[in-house]
Amino acid sequence: MDEFMGMIWNASPNFGERKLPISMLVLHYTGMKDGPSAIDWLANKESGVSAHYVVAEDGQIIHMVREEHRAHHAGVSQWRGIKDVNSASIGIEIVNPGHEWGYRAFPQEQMQSVLKLSDEICKTYHIHPQNVVGHSDIAPARKQDPGELFDWGLLASHHIAVPRPNKNLQDPLWSDSRFLMGMERYGYDVSMPVEAVVAFQRRFRPENIDGVIDGQCRAILWSLLLDHPN
Repeated sequence: MDEFMGMIWNASPNFGERKLPISMLVLHYTGMKDGPSAIDWLANKESGVSAHYVVAEDGQIIHMVREEHRAHHAGVSQWRGIKDVNSASIGIEIVNPGHEWGYRAFPQEQMQSVLKLSDEICKTYHIHPQNVVGHSDIAPARKQDPGELFDWGLLASHHIAVPRPNKNLQDPLWSDSRFLMGMERYGYDVSMPVEAVVAFQRRFRPENIDGVIDGQCRAILWSLLLDHPN
């Protein structure tokens, strides 16, 4: 894939053996001041962290861990009952300073590379759109990336990620506990409820991230469960 997509190989020593088949794609932002710093950190043995790919702001893709290996990108996380997310996933780090260093929109060139790379990975491993997630989805108590400015709609329009429901939405009038049960059924870890709701909103209702379960949130989740029951 490197030659086909014009990637640069920059090996990270931080990887291990997979214990699960690949079934997920996890998207991150680097959350550092600039791209070179992030790449250096991911290639540093002392950091202990890595990702399979990094996508720079100009769209350049850096390949750092072979797909057959387990990269160290997800940390303590969970999705749809899978707790060793690193073993089950491929991780893409997208260069962006993040919320700590000046979060900003992702350039078009960068998003196009993310789209192309994600499409290749999902086709190769038959990854379901429901398993194309952000770091905040799998670790809502710890992470915010890739954040509310990430263009999930672009990936959804190419059938890579789950689209945001926006038609014929109906509020099922669930209690908060019923809503959290629905979130857990969809895939989220709801052990920290407010943080889980914030992660859900960041992904599916980014214009209003307040951690409050309201009618719009219930309607969006209800539609997701109807469209993606498994």
